[in-house]
Amino acid sequence: MAYKISDACISCGSCADGCPVGAISQGDSQYVISEDACIDCGACSDTCPVDAISQG
Repeated sequence: MAYKISDACISCGSCADGCPVGAISQGDSQYVISEDACIDCGACSDTCPVDAISQG
């Protein structure tokens, strides 16, 4: 199950920099994770300073 970014996202870009497969990009109002590209590694969650990323 792919990771999701909540509305708590502050658009800092840390998650995108930490994603080993480039599954994260800037959306309209916050960063978003491509469900098709996400490999469920959790690297993005570990880099988020506001804990806005969770599995699911």
